[in-house]
Amino acid sequence: MTEAGGAIAAPELSRGLASRHITMISIGGIIGAGLFVGSSAAIAAVGPAVIVSYLLAGVVILFVMRMLAEMVSAAPGVGSFTEYARLGLGHWAGFVCGWLYWYFWVVVVAIEAIAGAKILHEWLPFPVWQIGLALLVLLTAVNLLSSRMFGEFEFWFASIKVAAIVAFIVIAAAYACGFVGPGGVGLSNVYARGGFAPFGSVAVLSGVTTVIFALCGAEIATIAAVESRAPARAISRMTSSIAVRILLFYVLSVGLIVIVVPWREIVPGVSPFVMALERMHVPGAGLLMSFIVLTAVLSCLNSGLYVTSRVLFTLSAHGDAPRDMVQLNSRRVPARAILIGTSFGYLALIASIVSPELVFAWLVNASGAIMLIVYLLVAFAQMRLRRQLQVTDPAALKITMWWFPWGSWGVVLAILAVLVAMAFTPGLASQLYASLACLGVVSAAYLAFRRRYGIPLTT
Repeated sequence: MTEAGGAIAAPELSRGLASRHITMISIGGIIGAGLFVGSSAAIAAVGPAVIVSYLLAGVVILFVMRMLAEMVSAAPGVGSFTEYARLGLGHWAGFVCGWLYWYFWVVVVAIEAIAGAKILHEWLPFPVWQIGLALLVLLTAVNLLSSRMFGEFEFWFASIKVAAIVAFIVIAAAYACGFVGPGGVGLSNVYARGGFAPFGSVAVLSGVTTVIFALCGAEIATIAAVESRAPARAISRMTSSIAVRILLFYVLSVGLIVIVVPWREIVPGVSPFVMALERMHVPGAGLLMSFIVLTAVLSCLNSGLYVTSRVLFTLSAHGDAPRDMVQLNSRRVPARAILIGTSFGYLALIASIVSPELVFAWLVNASGAIMLIVYLLVAFAQMRLRRQLQVTDPAALKITMWWFPWGSWGVVLAILAVLVAMAFTPGLASQLYASLACLGVVSAAYLAFRRRYGIPLTT
């Protein structure tokens, strides 16, 4: 660790990511298996009104991204987006946000490796754990090569996902309107079988609690933008179009699903995209969707390895992790930080085999609400930084949060509402409490660290 309170002069990461990489990374961050498969549970629990749940959750994520865009434009090159919490709230917030975010993505790496392995297990005669290990090794090698190599893989992964969703939207819209197939279905499936909101408005709001996690990940672009030639410009371009992406990829595609397929026939855990494609008599729908879901899984795995390394690199630069983690290889990639993240991914993968119902289940549950806690701290940091900049350097505010301060407070209240709703939702309460326990462990670690190095709580 570094000495009290001082950041070290970390070497500069490569600037190998192009604008097209950042754009597709931001798109890929919000399109995962949570859309292609996880949306089935939300539709079954809420009904056709799940469209509203996705729209509300999308607005929250959109506002979080706008807050980040404001901070990135005012102070580009800070590092991981969690470092804006340090900038606005002090050293403790950077420590807590950084390690919580790192932990979240380490668990995601293991989850995605297992998910990808299960898909490939249907085609390959190897145990799931061996396939998962091979996927981790392969994408670790990609990340070790260069940031541009990571960007290229993510660009094509995201391109496949986007092409698949656009194609689905076109086919489903044509089917619903009667341009293909026996005849248009119209909106009969939306209002039949209990109506648009069969479980009431409370279920719609509870649905936000479930679907908001599928939308997490867009902030990856703010981390990747540090390794582009124009970080502020890249973030500005990303946030200006993210609303359209959320509306197009989530709201429109899920809306078309409930138009094409009677929502009561959708089974949680079974891809509603497959059900819709089969209902429209698209040949090979199951195999096609398996390939697309595999692409989404590999994209998340690739991004997870990238994110864990850059967050650990930044934590090390601020003295919150071993100093060796800032060392770069000849291609200016933080190889040690990548390998550490991969190692914990291996441990989590082993836990999923040795103790799936205890250790691995706890690891997954403990990551459940972490992103919302991180977003909450970032929101408070944005409000504090905004007030400071309005007094000291108003010219730095090239991008501003909408309707400040009410827009920022709206984000805070929305996140708090989701956390409270989790406490009263049987399937999510355990995740909330496990995540709070994880927050307690990281906070205790910071207090011990602070006492050791004599760092004031709010520096």
